[in-house]
Amino acid sequence: MKKVNIGGVPEHFNLAWYLTLKNGEYKAEDINLRWHDYHGGTGAMCKGLRDGDIDIAVILTEGIIKDIIDGNPSKIVQTFVETPLIWGIHVAENSKFKTTTDIKGTRAAISRYGSGSHLMAYINAKNNGWDLEKDLNFEVIKNLNGAIKGLTDGEADYFMWEKFTTKPLVDDGIFRHIDTCPSPWPCFVIAVREEFIENNEDDLKTILDIINQTTSEFKSIPSIDKTIANRYEQELEDVQEWLYLTEWSQDVIDKKTIEYVQEQLFDLNIIPRKVEYSELIHKI
Repeated sequence: MKKVNIGGVPEHFNLAWYLTLKNGEYKAEDINLRWHDYHGGTGAMCKGLRDGDIDIAVILTEGIIKDIIDGNPSKIVQTFVETPLIWGIHVAENSKFKTTTDIKGTRAAISRYGSGSHLMAYINAKNNGWDLEKDLNFEVIKNLNGAIKGLTDGEADYFMWEKFTTKPLVDDGIFRHIDTCPSPWPCFVIAVREEFIENNEDDLKTILDIINQTTSEFKSIPSIDKTIANRYEQELEDVQEWLYLTEWSQDVIDKKTIEYVQEQLFDLNIIPRKVEYSELIHKI
């Protein structure tokens, strides 16, 4: 049986992977797919791909594009979630900051440099007309638990993370939600180490076929909203709103979208150059 390691954030977006694993669908095809939770998000998964700890990552589009350009020997093989990620902008419950204008020039908590929380802070700054040199400061907090401590203890001032994942922390009075900042592109893609693609393309195609079948039917799974609410400790109405807003994909990300993401990242000085579509994408 072929062992394959895959990584992703332990969030509702990835429930389809859990369901297919629970059903033994990969083992039925002689593939031992092992899921690894990455609480540190995109930056940690980029390192996992580089180090060979994982073969596949379900990862933020902007983060993996940046890291491939920076030398990560991986390729994007498919879009996973077509719709934008709704990033919530959060402060500590007792913070003096009330609006996005108030946090201009303060310290953004980020999981690590090159992570989604880092890159989206630039997008938010650009959207609000801030000076990218003067108005952005960063404090590395590693993960969501680090953000809770960092904001509560005053080590950082605001934190950007997926709105629905952090909603329970808002409900519990730990964070206060002050604004949202949608990513201007499809949020999650599936990226694979080039070495794995070269040696295991048939297995990879099988894995994608299985997950795509499930995501194409995901919203019609009986009581899926209740399953998500229970598993991720979220309010049912929040889950229903999230399901309404979210669309999965079974297709390769197109050239126009890749060019647009690169233009945005280049304008923000996040990437040093733009590269050809073929340097980022592998079509199975």
